[in-house]
Amino acid sequence: MSGPLEGKVALVAGATRGAGRGIAVELGAAGATVYVSGRSTRAKRSEYDRPETVEDTADLVTAAGGQGIAVPTDHLEPSAVRALVDRIDDEQGHLDLLVNDIWGGEHLFAWDTPVWEHDLDKGLRLLRLAVETHAITSHHALPLLLRGPGGLVVEMTDGTAEYNRDTYRVSFFYDLAKSSVLRMAFALGHELGPRGATALALTPGWLRSEIMLEQFGVREDNWRDALERVPHFAISETPRYVGRAVAALAADPEVARWNGQSLSSGGLAPVYGFTDVDGSRPDAWRYLVEVQDVGKPADATGYR
Repeated sequence: MSGPLEGKVALVAGATRGAGRGIAVELGAAGATVYVSGRSTRAKRSEYDRPETVEDTADLVTAAGGQGIAVPTDHLEPSAVRALVDRIDDEQGHLDLLVNDIWGGEHLFAWDTPVWEHDLDKGLRLLRLAVETHAITSHHALPLLLRGPGGLVVEMTDGTAEYNRDTYRVSFFYDLAKSSVLRMAFALGHELGPRGATALALTPGWLRSEIMLEQFGVREDNWRDALERVPHFAISETPRYVGRAVAALAADPEVARWNGQSLSSGGLAPVYGFTDVDGSRPDAWRYLVEVQDVGKPADATGYR
């Protein structure tokens, strides 16, 4: 059976792990051809020094029903990104979806540390990885995406525009990075909309990524064991949840209604009718505002 994205070509930039991997797999499950890029390969790890690789992600995409194509790429290198886009052009002739999920800053920020005390080199590296990479990738990929009508760009970030507007996010550098990506989607919406394409920002909620599960000493099959130590983790979600959000957006013939907007996995779930893998619909950003941030006891009832 063909999926709703059969014949569509996607590039998920930053698909080695976490949200990027979840998005790539769900696009594959919908029948898309998915190019997945990142720096960690079976031959060489990035400075994250983690076992996940772009080749593994490509295999998962194919196993899900799509065609996964791994292209090791450092998105801080314009020539490498140009070569990646040229390859997609040569092999497919078009690009329907660009997901900018490049991050790489997990070990580069310190919680609640003011800018004058924060390691400057790490902070500036974080900004390069989280912001400059997105600009480089858009610069090279958008001409191919605009070659046909109806293209979609999804800028992945952490937090909705409303939440980040009113909330200090972790540190000066982290806050600036995630807010910058939100603004990128807004700006791209103005540039792409008149040309027949759509750009939007999308955030997952509290993501049960490989790194997060490891930090809490649990696995996906026993993640609730962490609730005794971290009760609000009850609102967390798998990377596949935001992946289903992207797949739904990519299959929506009226996706232009979201142009320039800031969206979340939990906010889109009731609109498109998808769930997380366990059948629930966690709405993390509403939960944060109404429960966690106002100091109420952890209780995800009514929020998933």
